[in-house]
This record gives sequence, structure tokens and C-alpha cells, in this order.
Amino acid sequence: MSIFSATAPILVTCPKGMPEYLATEMAGLGLTEGEILEAGAMARGTLADCMRLNLHVRTGHRVLFELKRFDAPGPDELYAAVMTIPWEEFIPLDGYFRVDASIRDTQVTDSRFAAVRVKDAVADRFMQRFGSRPDSGPLTRGVCLFLHWRGRRATLYLDTTGDPLPRRGYRKRPHTAPMQETLAAACVMASGWPELAARGGHFISPMCGSGTLAIEAALMAMHGAPGLLREDFAFMHLPGYDPAFWERLTDEAEDAETPDIAGRIIATDHDPEAIEAARDNARNAGVGDFIEFALCDFSQTEVPDGPGVVMLNPEYGERLGDAASLEPVYRAIGDFFKQRCGGKRGFFFTGNLDLAKCVGLKTKRRRIFFNAKIECRLLEYELYEGTRKQK
Repeated sequence: MSIFSATAPILVTCPKGMPEYLATEMAGLGLTEGEILEAGAMARGTLADCMRLNLHVRTGHRVLFELKRFDAPGPDELYAAVMTIPWEEFIPLDGYFRVDASIRDTQVTDSRFAAVRVKDAVADRFMQRFGSRPDSGPLTRGVCLFLHWRGRRATLYLDTTGDPLPRRGYRKRPHTAPMQETLAAACVMASGWPELAARGGHFISPMCGSGTLAIEAALMAMHGAPGLLREDFAFMHLPGYDPAFWERLTDEAEDAETPDIAGRIIATDHDPEAIEAARDNARNAGVGDFIEFALCDFSQTEVPDGPGVVMLNPEYGERLGDAASLEPVYRAIGDFFKQRCGGKRGFFFTGNLDLAKCVGLKTKRRRIFFNAKIECRLLEYELYEGTRKQK
């Protein structure tokens, strides 16, 4: 039996705050018997399901296929348990593999040492059986293994992703402090945009920076699978990988794309370099024809009539400047919402709740997300039609 048809638990990781959106995506792909975790979601499936997840999931970071759960009081027991896994079924003798580890409350205090013990066990099994072994090292290529070790309990996974899924491949020009692609996708999902897009709604992204919010919104509206932009995944280096099956998956994904979008997607920035970078990134993502870019102050952004989402990602003083100097910007965001965005769903993303008070509007809903290690909020405002000034 091919390793691609065997069934096992699948863990898809993501930052805290995103698991509910990730679980919804997984259910949409037919993986419904699962569990929502603090920083991920689990289901049961095959390596073929892992391929589909890598192709379609927008909010996940890594797709991990469980190989073995076991007790490991210490590094020797870890080594012994790893030696029992039939690695010749998962790693070509002439291939390459790398090992990553996450440890906590174990006898070992250095995750790098734990990874080396796993690597040694894999290599020694090959040497005992074949007299030679695959190469290994720190490069993200070939077969990728991941050790999750907590106390006495250890789980070893195949990392079917390799480079994390946020690295879509379209953002060749990141510009300044860009929002990660998966975080942008989660924010767009939280706004209700996918449903609005189907009804001809608009997505407005003032302060667009490198364009990530607008690009992720466009990919959702045209049903573009984010994995289509990548040329390499770790599962492609496993024995039994079928390129023809992957080609069928990608062909189906391309056939599902919508040739046009009913509503408008508008992205603006006052920085010419940002607009240039955003245009290039949108072209790389294949959505350049769906986004209207304009160079202007955010307050002058065109806001078309009709339902839609307005989403801003302003600086919040943690990395890019002094928070006090941003207070006028946040007050201006509140004015923009009140004067120009009546009837829309208003959102902005920030890591500074003190600054958020300067907006001067009552928050309808707050969602917690994490930008790296910074706890942030996606704040939603209900903008009534009556507050909008005539343009």
C-alpha cells in the first residue's frame, strides 16, 4: 500500500486566533472529523488529503502528517522509538531530510539537540539496513520531519509543507513591515468578505502597503487556490509521490477560478513605492486585473456605493514610529469611517488599543489575532448610511 493512501491524524498549524477559520477551511475540504486547538486544527486523513490542504488552505502554516506517538522520558528513549519507524518507506536512500523540533518540560532543554537525536536515529536505521544513509541538514528541501515533545509524550510528524504556507510566492516586494499572508487572509475572512463578494460587494483597502489584504481578498473572490503559486512542497520528495495526481488537483483548482469579480477591489496608499510594490505583487499573484490601485491619502480613497468592506492596517507604534505621533492618524480614520464609509463594514487592525480609542467610534466586535508575538485586534465598526457625507 502506498504511504499516500494510509490514514493518520493530520495537524495543521496556525497562529493563535486563527484556528476557527482554519477549521472552517478544513471542513470545506471534507475534513470534518477534527479538533480545534489553540494554535491549529486536527483531522484524520491521508497524505493525499495533505496535498489538497497545502493547495487550498489560506490560514494554515504547516500541514503535519502523524507518523508515531510514543513515551519519551529522555533522549535515549526518544532515539529508540524513532529507530522503530520504517524510514525507508518515507525517505529515499539517495534523498535529503531535515528535522525540526518543538520541546517543552523535557529532560532535554535544547530543541536542536532533540532534532539531532531524531536525525541520528533515522540515519542509524538506514546504516543498519543498507550500509548507507540519506543526506541531512538544515536546508528546507527534501523530506521534512517535525518532533513535538511535551514532558514524556512525543509525536513525530511528516511536515508535508516545507517552507511555511504564508510564503505564497507572490510577494516579491514586501515593502515596509508587511502583514503576513495568512494573517491577512484570516482578517479578510473575519470581515465576511467572501459572502459579500459573492453578492457583488466591494473591498476597500486604504493604506494598502504591499497590497496583501487586497490580494488575499481578490484570491478569495476569484476562488484562487493559494498553493497554485508555489512550485515546491515537501510532500513532493516522498517516495510514491504521484506528479500526475498533483497535476489533476491543480487543474481542478484552476478550473474552479472565476474569470471576473462582480464588485470592486480598491487599494490605495500615499507612498508611490508602496503602490508600485503592491501592483507587482498583485500581478505575481495573478489578480492584477481585479484590483484598482490609486496613489492618494487614505482619506481620499474612493468608496463606491453599495455593500462592502473597508479595512485598514495602520502603523501602531510598536516598530515603525512613536505612538503619540499616530494619534492624529487614528482620529482621521474615525473621520474617514464616519464621513465616507456609511453603509459599509469598517475594520482596522492594530496592536495598540490606546491608539484605537482615538478613532472615536463604538466598536461592534473585537477579534484577537497575533502579528508575530504582538497581540493585536481586528476592530469592527458598524457604519450607518446616515453618517455618510455626499461626495
